[in-house]
Amino acid sequence: MHPRGAAVLSIPAKHPAVGESETLASYWTFYWAVAAAQLSRWLPHRPSRVLDLSGPQARCASQVAAAGHTVVEVQETPRSGPRSRRVRPVVADPASLGFLADGCFDAVVAEGRMLSRHLVTENVVAEISRVLRPGGRVLMCVDSLVLGMAILAEQNFWAHLSDVPRSEVVLVPWPDGSITRCFGAEQLRELLTDSGLELEWIRPRTTLSPSTVEHVLTTSPQALPRLVRAELTAPLGDEPVGIHLVASAIKSR
Repeated sequence: MHPRGAAVLSIPAKHPAVGESETLASYWTFYWAVAAAQLSRWLPHRPSRVLDLSGPQARCASQVAAAGHTVVEVQETPRSGPRSRRVRPVVADPASLGFLADGCFDAVVAEGRMLSRHLVTENVVAEISRVLRPGGRVLMCVDSLVLGMAILAEQNFWAHLSDVPRSEVVLVPWPDGSITRCFGAEQLRELLTDSGLELEWIRPRTTLSPSTVEHVLTTSPQALPRLVRAELTAPLGDEPVGIHLVASAIKSR
């Protein structure tokens, strides 16, 4: 199911996707440090009730709980291991929140590309909007059109690259058989607006290139905090670029 009247671009994948290289270990260390810093800056200042839909890779629930918030963490499969007493795990489909009441959360975190992995993103965002209280906020991370186009270029789908700007929905399968939905800034804005959410900001997860980060951290590992600060204060252009876009939105009162 896709938005009515939407032009859909779906491309078969043949080769490993961008960013999968094991040689980028330093970049991914930097990436997750930036993600943690962005989440820390975004979280409510007062103790709040937060819904985490991000999945285990994003590692958000423990950080949110450590900041003093109560977290309901939706898990697709049960996970063992120690957890904060502030984290309440629920085994459920993060794309289907019918078990939750309207307006019961102050904030929702949909990190870790969660919305790009659930292809009918409109339905998921509508559910997020429903469970947010008026004035509540959502933080989300999605795959960008830059990533989608890079994957197409890797696979020599040059003819399809020209179709990306005209397509309202861009679906790109990955080598493992999964499919990602990629967004531009305007598409993300429309997605949020249509669900009753007001966009606060969109930015790339990182503006510094992997090659730059790898070079700096290989020669000076102690430079990681400085790189993270530089990323957080980097000026943004009119159209955010990067493999992932991060957005914050608020539910209208």
